[in-house]
Formats: sequence, structure tokens, C-alpha cells
Amino acid sequence: MKADLGDLNAFVAVARAGGFREAARLHGSSASGLSEAIRRLEAELGVRLLNRTTRSVVPTEAGQGLLARLGPALSEVEASLDAVNSFRDRPAGTLRLNVPVSASRLVLKHIVPPFLAAYPDIRLEVIGEESFVDVLAAGCDAGIRYDDKLEQDMIAVPIGPRVQRSALAAAPSYLARRGRPKHPSELLGHACLRGRFPSGAMPPWEFERDGELVRLEPTGPLIVSIGTTTDLAVDAAIAGSGLIYIFEDWLRPWMDSGALEPVLESWWPSFSGPFLYYPGRRLVPAPLRAFIDFVKTPAFS
Repeated sequence: MKADLGDLNAFVAVARAGGFREAARLHGSSASGLSEAIRRLEAELGVRLLNRTTRSVVPTEAGQGLLARLGPALSEVEASLDAVNSFRDRPAGTLRLNVPVSASRLVLKHIVPPFLAAYPDIRLEVIGEESFVDVLAAGCDAGIRYDDKLEQDMIAVPIGPRVQRSALAAAPSYLARRGRPKHPSELLGHACLRGRFPSGAMPPWEFERDGELVRLEPTGPLIVSIGTTTDLAVDAAIAGSGLIYIFEDWLRPWMDSGALEPVLESWWPSFSGPFLYYPGRRLVPAPLRAFIDFVKTPAFS
């Protein structure tokens, strides 16, 4: 019995992603191609590996057993093939990063262009994801998250600015109409533009000054998905719909232009910057090693 390595990889991708479309999205392939690969593999093995419904794709008992043994084995194959990179003049291959939209917008935009110029043989794929995910299960080599969302067995490398702030702002027209808050507690009487994570959680608005911490759950006319539709909230704030509270760097261009006005700036809380994280239990692929070394250079550290 001899199964094709590509078909085995397709099975692992679909089983981990929980569906053909999601696996195709994560791995840059087609759902129909993955489906055909699974059909060939099941025919070769003579057993059903996946139970398919209109809503989900779940491994059968045989599929679960194969996945448990096959995942680590394929990781070793990838690591072995990647070792050949050490004999090249420069690293080559694909590097997949799983990052929140804020990191893509505020951090990676300063790093990616010079990195691609320095390593023309590396193909970088960036996948936006607000939820914390198992980067290996998602088909990625590494991710970017903040330290409060890192797992214990991950290796974390600082990336981007080491100190960031949350900022509160509103359009001058809104503040002229509704007044300028003097204390965070006054925000409960204002129109506040909120954000919700994919999990359904809505982070509170936090403020701090001279040891006083204020945590609020304000209300308002608009709730957006954090990251993917945050720009809609920014546009609404600029139009005068209410107050917005997100990364200072995200709002800085509009505050500098005067489209938005800083509010309660002395209360803005600061927090540590993001980290590039990756599993410590496997060999580091050459493209990822190149990226790690690149972000550690003085220009980006």
C-alpha cells in the first residue's frame, strides 16, 4: 500500500481545519483539489477517513488514528527537507504568519517590504486572525500576539514597538455638540463606538492615572468586529458619530490631521508591545529563522 505524500498532506490540512474551504484558504489551494486528494487517499486505503456533512467535516475513528500518527511524521519530513536550506546561499521557501489585523496594519507594514527585499527567495503569506490559534494546526509557522495571549510552550520574540497605548478620540464636531469629558466616568453618558472579538467578548474600556484605574462598559450606536471592521468605527468617529477607543498608532494619522481630537489623553493606558511566537518543540524552518533574525536587528528591535 503506497499513499501519495501530497494526498496525506491534504488529509491533515482538511482534518485540522475542519473543512475543505477553510483548509483551501489556509494553504492556498482549491477545495475541489483537496476533495479529490481525499477521495484518492480513501480509495487507496480502503477506509473512510472523514465524515462529511453540509456543515462540518470530522475525522472518522480511522481518520483520527491516522491524523495522530501522521501529523508529527509530516512535520519531521518538512523539517528534514528544510535542512537542505542550510546549503543554499540564501533561505528559500514559504513563511506563513498568523497575525491580528492590528499587527498587520501597525507593525508588519514597517518590516515586510525590507524583509522581502532582503530575502527574494522567501514567499511570505500573512493570515489575519483575531482569535488565538494553534499555529501548527492552522498551517502556519509562527504568529503574532500580545503576551497575555501566549501559551507556555511557545518561544516569544519581541516585534515592533515595545510600548503601546490605547487612545480615546472623537471628531471636533461631536465634542462641540456633546461636550468634552473631564473624567472617564463621564463616558457612560456619551455615544461610544465599541468592538467585539470573534469569541463574542467585548473588551472594556480601561483608563489609568496616578494609580486610579477605571474600567467601563460604555454603550453606543455602533459595534464592529475588532480588526476586520475597525476602520468602519474610525470612519464613523471621524463623521461625528461618537467616541472611539483603540490603538493610539491606529488613530494617530487622523489625530495629527485634526480629523479626530484626543480625549482624556492623560488617562490613556500603556501596555507592552506584541511578540512573534512559534512552537519550541520543532526545528525552526529556514524562512522563519531568517525572519526572526531580521526582526532582531537594531532597526526593528
